[in-house]
Amino acid sequence: MPINTTVSTTDHELSWQETALCAQAGPEFFFPAPGASTREAKKLCGACEGRVACLEYALANDERFGVWGGLSEKERLRLRRTQG
Repeated sequence: MPINTTVSTTDHELSWQETALCAQAGPEFFFPAPGASTREAKKLCGACEGRVACLEYALANDERFGVWGGLSEKERLRLRRTQG
């Protein structure tokens, strides 16, 4: 039987979510209305131990909306362009 080599998200890869500070705030905090400030969400991300894992998840899964790992949609797009 061939081994399945499909990449999937495992529980271990998402373990950062268990202690993420964003779990204590509502989704509207990280998905603000267009033109609204992301400053407070980024501040919370800056204090979170899971920030790097969160950002890696967002980049790997092409998350296009909201604040992930302390970066906005535009900041993640710029990061992808410089890495690519």
